[in-house]
Amino acid sequence: MSKSTITELIENDLSKRWEDVKNNNPGIRIREAAKRLNVSEAVLLATTLGENCIRLEGNWKKFLKRLPELGRVMSLTRNESCILEHKGTFEEVKTFGKNDHAMATVIGAIETRVFFKNWHVAFAVKQQKNGRELTSLQVFDKSGDAVTKIYLQDASNFDAYNSIVGEFKARDQSPSQPVSEIPGKEYASKIDEKAFLEGWGKLKDTHDFFGLLNEHSVHRHHALTIAEGKFTRKIALSSTIQLLNEASKLKIPIMIFAGNKGNLQIHQGPVRTIRLLERGHLGNEKWLNVLDPDFNLHLRQDHIKSAWEVRKPTEDGIVTSVEVFDENQELIAWFFGLRKPGNKELDAWKELVDRLPTHKY
Repeated sequence: MSKSTITELIENDLSKRWEDVKNNNPGIRIREAAKRLNVSEAVLLATTLGENCIRLEGNWKKFLKRLPELGRVMSLTRNESCILEHKGTFEEVKTFGKNDHAMATVIGAIETRVFFKNWHVAFAVKQQKNGRELTSLQVFDKSGDAVTKIYLQDASNFDAYNSIVGEFKARDQSPSQPVSEIPGKEYASKIDEKAFLEGWGKLKDTHDFFGLLNEHSVHRHHALTIAEGKFTRKIALSSTIQLLNEASKLKIPIMIFAGNKGNLQIHQGPVRTIRLLERGHLGNEKWLNVLDPDFNLHLRQDHIKSAWEVRKPTEDGIVTSVEVFDENQELIAWFFGLRKPGNKELDAWKELVDRLPTHKY
Protein backbone atom coordinates (compact mmCIF):
# COMPACT_ATOMS: atom_id res chain seq x y z
CA MET A 1 0.00 0.00 0.00
CA SER A 2 1.46 3.39 -1.03
CA LYS A 3 2.20 6.19 1.43
CA SER A 4 -0.43 8.41 -0.23
CA THR A 5 -3.06 5.67 0.12
CA ILE A 6 -2.25 5.25 3.82
CA THR A 7 -2.47 9.03 4.34
CA GLU A 8 -5.85 9.12 2.57
CA LEU A 9 -7.18 6.32 4.78
CA ILE A 10 -6.04 8.14 7.92
CA GLU A 11 -7.66 11.40 6.77
CA ASN A 12 -10.92 9.66 5.86
CA ASP A 13 -10.99 7.93 9.25
CA LEU A 14 -10.38 11.27 11.02
CA SER A 15 -13.19 12.91 9.04
CA LYS A 16 -15.55 10.09 10.00
CA ARG A 17 -14.59 10.26 13.67
CA TRP A 18 -15.11 14.05 13.63
CA GLU A 19 -18.61 13.55 12.18
CA ASP A 20 -19.33 11.09 14.99
CA VAL A 21 -18.17 13.61 17.59
CA LYS A 22 -20.36 16.33 16.07
CA ASN A 23 -23.38 14.04 15.89
CA ASN A 24 -22.98 13.03 19.53
CA ASN A 25 -22.21 16.58 20.68
CA PRO A 26 -24.31 19.07 18.68
CA GLY A 27 -22.74 22.51 18.58
CA ILE A 28 -19.29 21.36 19.71
CA ARG A 29 -16.52 23.72 18.66
CA ILE A 30 -13.70 22.48 16.45
CA ARG A 31 -11.08 23.22 19.12
CA GLU A 32 -12.84 20.96 21.62
CA ALA A 33 -13.43 18.29 18.96
CA ALA A 34 -9.73 18.32 18.09
CA LYS A 35 -8.88 17.72 21.76
CA ARG A 36 -11.22 14.74 21.93
CA LEU A 37 -9.70 13.31 18.76
CA ASN A 38 -6.15 13.96 20.00
CA VAL A 39 -5.15 16.05 16.99
CA SER A 40 -4.48 19.74 16.49
CA GLU A 41 -7.18 22.10 15.27
CA ALA A 42 -5.33 22.82 12.01
CA VAL A 43 -5.06 19.09 11.22
CA LEU A 44 -8.78 18.66 11.78
CA LEU A 45 -9.70 21.75 9.76
CA ALA A 46 -7.51 20.58 6.85
CA THR A 47 -9.72 17.51 6.40
CA THR A 48 -12.44 19.90 5.14
CA LEU A 49 -10.28 21.50 2.42
CA GLY A 50 -12.33 22.12 -0.69
CA GLU A 51 -14.83 24.74 -1.82
CA ASN A 52 -15.53 26.05 1.71
CA CYS A 53 -12.03 25.73 3.16
CA ILE A 54 -8.92 26.95 1.35
CA ARG A 55 -5.33 26.73 2.59
CA LEU A 56 -3.42 30.04 2.43
CA GLU A 57 0.31 30.75 2.48
CA GLY A 58 2.73 33.50 1.54
CA ASN A 59 4.22 36.67 2.95
CA TRP A 60 2.43 37.17 6.26
CA LYS A 61 3.47 40.82 6.48
CA LYS A 62 1.66 41.51 3.20
CA PHE A 63 -1.27 39.40 4.36
CA LEU A 64 -1.66 41.42 7.56
CA LYS A 65 -1.37 44.73 5.72
CA ARG A 66 -4.34 43.77 3.54
CA LEU A 67 -6.69 43.16 6.47
CA PRO A 68 -7.79 46.84 6.73
CA GLU A 69 -9.47 46.33 3.34
CA LEU A 70 -11.99 44.01 5.00
CA GLY A 71 -13.61 46.87 6.90
CA ARG A 72 -15.53 45.98 10.04
CA VAL A 73 -14.71 42.47 11.27
CA MET A 74 -14.49 40.50 14.51
CA SER A 75 -10.93 39.69 15.60
CA LEU A 76 -10.48 36.76 18.00
CA THR A 77 -7.31 35.77 19.82
CA ARG A 78 -7.12 33.12 22.51
CA ASN A 79 -5.05 30.79 24.58
CA GLU A 80 -6.21 27.73 26.51
CA SER A 81 -7.87 29.84 29.22
CA CYS A 82 -8.78 33.26 27.79
CA ILE A 83 -10.45 34.62 24.67
CA LEU A 84 -10.58 38.24 23.52
CA GLU A 85 -12.98 39.32 20.77
CA HIS A 86 -13.14 42.81 19.27
CA LYS A 87 -15.39 44.17 16.54
CA GLY A 88 -13.99 46.98 14.46
CA THR A 89 -11.48 47.63 11.71
CA PHE A 90 -7.77 46.95 11.30
CA GLU A 91 -6.64 50.55 11.11
CA GLU A 92 -2.93 51.32 11.50
CA VAL A 93 -0.73 48.30 10.68
CA LYS A 94 3.05 48.59 11.05
CA THR A 95 5.50 45.75 10.41
CA PHE A 96 9.17 45.63 11.32
CA GLY A 97 12.06 43.20 11.88
CA LYS A 98 13.23 40.26 9.81
CA ASN A 99 13.12 36.48 9.97
CA ASP A 100 12.48 35.25 13.53
CA HIS A 101 12.33 38.85 14.77
CA ALA A 102 9.61 39.96 12.34
CA MET A 103 6.76 41.61 14.22
CA ALA A 104 3.83 43.96 13.71
CA THR A 105 1.64 46.33 15.66
CA VAL A 106 -2.01 46.95 14.90
CA ILE A 107 -3.45 50.12 16.45
CA GLY A 108 -7.10 51.15 16.52
CA ALA A 109 -10.41 49.52 17.32
CA ILE A 110 -8.62 46.21 16.94
CA GLU A 111 -5.23 46.27 18.66
CA THR A 112 -2.71 43.44 18.49
CA ARG A 113 0.99 42.64 18.67
CA VAL A 114 1.99 40.08 16.05
CA PHE A 115 4.93 37.66 16.15
CA PHE A 116 5.31 36.32 12.61
CA LYS A 117 7.78 33.63 13.68
CA ASN A 118 4.78 31.61 14.81
CA TRP A 119 2.50 32.27 11.81
CA HIS A 120 2.75 29.02 9.86
CA VAL A 121 -0.40 28.42 7.82
CA ALA A 122 -3.82 30.02 7.34
CA PHE A 123 -7.22 28.94 6.04
CA ALA A 124 -10.12 30.78 4.48
CA VAL A 125 -13.18 29.13 5.99
CA LYS A 126 -16.90 29.26 5.31
CA GLN A 127 -19.08 27.30 7.71
CA GLN A 128 -22.75 27.02 8.63
CA LYS A 129 -23.72 27.78 12.22
CA ASN A 130 -27.21 28.31 13.57
CA GLY A 131 -28.55 28.94 10.07
CA ARG A 132 -25.85 31.52 9.22
CA GLU A 133 -22.76 31.27 7.07
CA LEU A 134 -19.63 32.36 8.94
CA THR A 135 -16.77 33.60 6.75
CA SER A 136 -13.33 33.82 8.31
CA LEU A 137 -9.57 33.90 7.92
CA GLN A 138 -7.84 31.63 10.46
CA VAL A 139 -4.11 31.59 11.20
CA PHE A 140 -2.29 28.68 12.92
CA ASP A 141 1.19 28.05 14.29
CA LYS A 142 3.48 25.09 13.53
CA SER A 143 1.84 22.95 16.20
CA GLY A 144 -1.58 23.49 14.63
CA ASP A 145 -2.92 25.77 17.38
CA ALA A 146 -4.93 28.82 16.37
CA VAL A 147 -3.01 32.11 16.43
CA THR A 148 -5.89 34.40 15.47
CA LYS A 149 -9.23 34.25 13.66
CA ILE A 150 -10.89 37.11 11.77
CA TYR A 151 -14.63 36.77 11.14
CA LEU A 152 -16.39 38.91 8.57
CA GLN A 153 -19.51 40.84 9.61
CA ASP A 154 -22.54 41.91 7.57
CA ALA A 155 -20.86 45.24 6.75
CA SER A 156 -17.49 43.68 5.82
CA ASN A 157 -15.99 43.98 2.35
CA PHE A 158 -16.46 40.48 0.91
CA ASP A 159 -14.84 41.47 -2.40
CA ALA A 160 -11.65 42.30 -0.49
CA TYR A 161 -11.89 38.95 1.28
CA ASN A 162 -12.11 37.11 -2.06
CA SER A 163 -9.17 39.11 -3.38
CA ILE A 164 -7.03 38.22 -0.34
CA VAL A 165 -7.94 34.54 -0.68
CA GLY A 166 -7.05 34.63 -4.36
CA GLU A 167 -3.65 36.22 -3.71
CA PHE A 168 -2.63 33.92 -0.87
CA LYS A 169 -4.20 30.62 -1.98
CA ALA A 170 -1.65 27.83 -1.59
CA ARG A 171 -0.86 25.48 -4.45
CA ASP A 172 -1.14 22.52 -2.08
CA GLN A 173 -4.80 21.97 -1.19
CA SER A 174 -4.38 18.37 -0.02
CA PRO A 175 -6.24 17.53 3.22
CA SER A 176 -3.04 16.66 5.06
CA GLN A 177 -1.61 19.36 7.36
CA PRO A 178 1.87 18.67 8.78
CA VAL A 179 2.42 19.94 12.32
CA SER A 180 5.39 19.88 14.68
CA GLU A 181 5.95 20.67 18.33
CA ILE A 182 7.19 24.17 19.17
CA PRO A 183 10.10 23.81 21.59
CA GLY A 184 9.73 25.59 24.90
CA LYS A 185 12.12 28.29 26.01
CA GLU A 186 15.02 27.29 28.24
CA TYR A 187 15.51 29.23 31.49
CA ALA A 188 18.49 29.59 33.80
CA SER A 189 18.65 27.02 36.59
CA LYS A 190 20.07 29.57 39.01
CA ILE A 191 19.17 33.28 39.24
CA ASP A 192 21.18 36.11 40.80
CA GLU A 193 18.12 37.35 42.68
CA LYS A 194 19.83 40.44 44.09
CA ALA A 195 20.97 41.63 40.66
CA PHE A 196 17.57 40.82 39.20
CA LEU A 197 15.72 42.88 41.82
CA GLU A 198 18.18 45.74 41.40
CA GLY A 199 17.44 45.71 37.69
CA TRP A 200 13.70 45.68 38.39
CA GLY A 201 14.09 48.75 40.59
CA LYS A 202 15.82 50.63 37.76
CA LEU A 203 13.09 50.05 35.12
CA LYS A 204 12.16 53.16 33.13
CA ASP A 205 9.29 51.70 31.07
CA THR A 206 6.96 48.72 31.47
CA HIS A 207 8.19 47.32 28.15
CA ASP A 208 11.70 47.09 29.63
CA PHE A 209 10.44 44.27 31.86
CA PHE A 210 10.62 41.80 28.96
CA GLY A 211 14.27 42.70 28.44
CA LEU A 212 14.95 42.22 32.15
CA LEU A 213 13.44 38.72 32.05
CA ASN A 214 15.53 37.84 29.00
CA GLU A 215 18.70 39.29 30.49
CA HIS A 216 18.41 37.00 33.52
CA SER A 217 16.80 34.13 31.60
CA VAL A 218 14.04 33.91 34.20
CA HIS A 219 10.47 32.66 33.71
CA ARG A 220 7.87 35.35 34.31
CA HIS A 221 6.09 33.46 37.11
CA HIS A 222 9.41 32.74 38.82
CA ALA A 223 10.25 36.43 38.57
CA LEU A 224 7.09 37.38 40.43
CA THR A 225 7.84 34.92 43.22
CA ILE A 226 11.38 36.34 43.57
CA ALA A 227 9.95 39.85 43.90
CA GLU A 228 7.15 38.95 46.34
CA GLY A 229 6.98 41.48 49.16
CA LYS A 230 9.07 44.03 47.23
CA PHE A 231 7.43 44.52 43.83
CA THR A 232 4.70 41.87 43.86
CA ARG A 233 1.87 40.63 46.06
CA LYS A 234 0.12 37.31 45.69
CA ILE A 235 -3.64 37.94 45.60
CA ALA A 236 -6.77 35.81 45.80
CA LEU A 237 -7.69 33.65 42.80
CA SER A 238 -11.08 35.39 42.68
CA SER A 239 -9.45 38.80 42.23
CA THR A 240 -10.33 39.03 38.53
CA ILE A 241 -14.03 38.86 39.39
CA GLN A 242 -13.75 41.75 41.83
CA LEU A 243 -11.46 43.66 39.46
CA LEU A 244 -13.85 43.56 36.51
CA ASN A 245 -16.97 44.19 38.60
CA GLU A 246 -15.43 47.24 40.29
CA ALA A 247 -13.95 48.57 37.04
CA SER A 248 -17.44 48.34 35.53
CA LYS A 249 -19.22 49.90 38.52
CA LEU A 250 -16.71 52.74 38.92
CA LYS A 251 -16.29 53.24 35.14
CA ILE A 252 -12.52 52.85 35.34
CA PRO A 253 -11.02 52.33 31.85
CA ILE A 254 -8.64 49.39 31.79
CA MET A 255 -6.30 47.48 29.52
CA ILE A 256 -6.51 43.69 29.10
CA PHE A 257 -3.79 41.66 27.38
CA ALA A 258 -4.20 38.02 26.33
CA GLY A 259 -2.82 35.88 23.56
CA ASN A 260 -0.50 33.12 22.46
CA LYS A 261 2.87 32.55 20.80
CA GLY A 262 1.86 34.33 17.58
CA ASN A 263 -0.61 37.03 18.57
CA LEU A 264 -1.33 39.26 21.53
CA GLN A 265 -4.67 41.06 21.53
CA ILE A 266 -5.31 44.13 23.69
CA HIS A 267 -8.44 45.76 25.02
CA GLN A 268 -8.34 49.45 25.93
CA GLY A 269 -11.31 51.17 27.49
CA PRO A 270 -14.23 50.54 29.81
CA VAL A 271 -15.93 47.23 30.56
CA ARG A 272 -19.65 47.23 31.27
CA THR A 273 -21.54 43.93 31.35
CA ILE A 274 -19.81 41.35 33.58
CA ARG A 275 -21.18 37.82 33.94
CA LEU A 276 -19.84 34.71 35.70
CA LEU A 277 -21.31 31.58 34.11
CA GLU A 278 -20.90 27.87 34.72
CA ARG A 279 -20.69 25.45 31.82
CA GLY A 280 -19.79 21.83 31.21
CA HIS A 281 -21.71 18.68 32.02
CA LEU A 282 -20.82 18.95 35.70
CA GLY A 283 -20.82 22.73 35.87
CA ASN A 284 -17.06 22.50 36.32
CA GLU A 285 -16.23 25.25 33.82
CA LYS A 286 -16.47 28.71 35.35
CA TRP A 287 -16.30 31.43 32.71
CA LEU A 288 -15.84 35.08 33.66
CA ASN A 289 -17.24 37.15 30.80
CA VAL A 290 -17.34 40.71 29.56
CA LEU A 291 -20.29 40.94 27.17
CA ASP A 292 -20.17 44.41 25.61
CA PRO A 293 -21.35 45.33 22.09
CA ASP A 294 -17.89 45.53 20.46
CA PHE A 295 -15.82 43.65 23.04
CA ASN A 296 -16.13 40.22 24.63
CA LEU A 297 -13.81 38.54 27.10
CA HIS A 298 -14.19 34.88 28.12
CA LEU A 299 -11.86 33.83 30.94
CA ARG A 300 -11.74 30.35 32.49
CA GLN A 301 -11.85 31.43 36.11
CA ASP A 302 -11.35 27.82 37.22
CA HIS A 303 -8.04 27.70 35.32
CA ILE A 304 -6.48 30.44 37.45
CA LYS A 305 -4.02 28.85 39.89
CA SER A 306 -2.14 31.98 40.95
CA ALA A 307 -2.81 35.72 40.74
CA TRP A 308 -0.46 38.62 41.39
CA GLU A 309 -0.37 42.35 41.89
CA VAL A 310 2.77 43.55 40.06
CA ARG A 311 4.40 46.97 40.41
CA LYS A 312 6.96 48.31 37.92
CA PRO A 313 8.86 51.60 38.26
CA THR A 314 8.71 53.87 35.20
CA GLU A 315 9.61 57.45 34.36
CA ASP A 316 5.91 58.21 34.89
CA GLY A 317 5.79 56.62 38.34
CA ILE A 318 4.76 53.16 39.49
CA VAL A 319 2.62 51.19 37.03
CA THR A 320 0.46 48.46 38.58
CA SER A 321 -0.83 45.33 36.87
CA VAL A 322 -2.76 42.20 37.83
CA GLU A 323 -1.45 38.98 36.26
CA VAL A 324 -3.06 35.54 36.37
CA PHE A 325 -1.43 32.17 35.65
CA ASP A 326 -2.58 28.60 34.99
CA GLU A 327 -1.52 25.31 36.57
CA ASN A 328 1.60 25.23 34.38
CA GLN A 329 2.55 28.72 35.61
CA GLU A 330 1.86 30.11 32.13
CA LEU A 331 0.44 33.60 31.81
CA ILE A 332 -3.29 33.61 31.02
CA ALA A 333 -3.99 37.35 30.93
CA TRP A 334 -2.91 40.58 32.56
CA PHE A 335 -4.68 43.83 33.41
CA PHE A 336 -3.65 47.49 33.74
CA GLY A 337 -5.42 50.76 34.34
CA LEU A 338 -5.66 52.59 31.02
CA ARG A 339 -3.01 55.26 30.65
CA LYS A 340 -0.92 56.84 27.93
CA PRO A 341 2.88 57.24 27.99
CA GLY A 342 3.83 60.41 29.85
CA ASN A 343 0.87 60.12 32.24
CA LYS A 344 0.74 58.64 35.74
CA GLU A 345 -1.55 55.70 36.30
CA LEU A 346 -5.07 56.46 37.48
CA ASP A 347 -5.46 56.75 41.25
CA ALA A 348 -8.79 54.94 40.94
CA TRP A 349 -7.03 51.94 39.35
CA LYS A 350 -4.33 51.79 42.01
CA GLU A 351 -6.96 51.99 44.76
CA LEU A 352 -8.97 49.23 43.08
CA VAL A 353 -5.94 46.91 43.01
CA ASP A 354 -5.08 47.81 46.62
CA ARG A 355 -8.52 46.52 47.64
CA LEU A 356 -7.99 43.09 46.07
CA PRO A 357 -7.59 40.51 48.88
CA THR A 358 -4.19 39.00 49.57
CA HIS A 359 -3.88 35.28 48.90
CA LYS A 360 -4.14 33.16 52.05
CA TYR A 361 -1.39 30.57 52.25
